[in-house]
Amino acid sequence: MAGDLLRAAALVSLAVAVPLYGFVGAALFLLVLGGTMLPRALGLPTALDVPFCATILLAAWAAQLDWYEAVDWLDLVVHAVATGLVAAVAHLTLARVRLLPEPGAPRSRLASAMTTVALGLALAVVWEVGEWLGHTYLDDRIQVGTSDTVGDLLAGALGAVAAAVPLSRRTDADR
Repeated sequence: MAGDLLRAAALVSLAVAVPLYGFVGAALFLLVLGGTMLPRALGLPTALDVPFCATILLAAWAAQLDWYEAVDWLDLVVHAVATGLVAAVAHLTLARVRLLPEPGAPRSRLASAMTTVALGLALAVVWEVGEWLGHTYLDDRIQVGTSDTVGDLLAGALGAVAAAVPLSRRTDADR
């Protein structure tokens, strides 16, 4: 239920962002809307669905409303939390489509944790490349730079490690 409310908020955000922010806002909130649909489509647990949807929605609005400029530490916190949640969703998604074993499967807890961290790191790099492409080709207000990128990658790595711990400890009852 709460996840569905966040999906509705993502749809409303798209409708609001298009006239206010044009193509960049439309692209960003289309990505958010698609992202919020993934946990629902896969039947992921509410305990992951709600924070994931809330975080990516918050991250998008923070970018559009320049909150990252107003609150200097917010960017790192959002990168850490979002990357951890995205890594967990990615790992569970790959498990649901049977490309990977379920996280926390017996005798594979370390491999599960390492996979979650690797997914988080890879997706953090994709995120940073996306920011650079957006800054370079779409809107120079998108913040990039060496310190920003390295800080974001480090925060994302820490978030992925934080997500890997509970995900690798899942039991059959959690699945």
